[in-house]
Amino acid sequence: MKLCKNFVLLVLSLGILLPACRSGNDGVTGASARARMDVPKLIESGTSEDGTSVNLNNKRIGLKGVRILAETEKVKNVRSLALKTNKLGDEGVAILAESPTFQSVEKLFLWDNQVTVGGIKSLVKSAHFNNLTELNLMRNQLGDEGVKLLVQSEKVGQITLLDLGANEIGDAGAIAIANSPHLENLKRLDLFRNKISSKGIEALIRSKHLPNLEFLDLTANAVDIEQIPFLEKMADLPNLKVLIIQ
Repeated sequence: MKLCKNFVLLVLSLGILLPACRSGNDGVTGASARARMDVPKLIESGTSEDGTSVNLNNKRIGLKGVRILAETEKVKNVRSLALKTNKLGDEGVAILAESPTFQSVEKLFLWDNQVTVGGIKSLVKSAHFNNLTELNLMRNQLGDEGVKLLVQSEKVGQITLLDLGANEIGDAGAIAIANSPHLENLKRLDLFRNKISSKGIEALIRSKHLPNLEFLDLTANAVDIEQIPFLEKMADLPNLKVLIIQ
């Protein structure tokens, strides 16, 4: 097992990001008047020719925008849906969860959308999102309760990549991940900048439920630097190649 002690954070951007359109804020929808007016154009520009990939990262389309997206015929077969920084909140996630437009989504990116435990409830109760292989929820407010709900759901059964960085997760959330019976296919787990102590880290690195985990990022959590060498030696995941604890 290779232990990486120097961490380099690479932010990979999916597709081409178009400049955001703003001309005054709309407190109700979370989008500007101009952005609301241009949503169909943004969707068209951010959708692949075959309609299987949609990239609306950083467009701040808000609730009205996501409703328009859910009604767009061209994206009814979307498999990769990138919605980073769009001010969706829990209500926006509920719109996604209720729409059959998104029933085939395999890769879902909801980074930085003010999602809390309420949004996770909508996601796990949805009749859709049953084919997820990648889920990015970085920089939201899931907390331990949101994580517990997520990893106790069969929705995560096919997931190979799960990003829960910067979500106010403590030991209870880490232990819930370690004990989940649904994460056997998980290969990459990002828990960057949370509140996990050595107790939660130990549960993760000695878990019997993460047999295929290859990459585990625990950078910027609540662990003393003196404990890191002991935790690294304690790791007992059969396929782990990269462990980052700083």
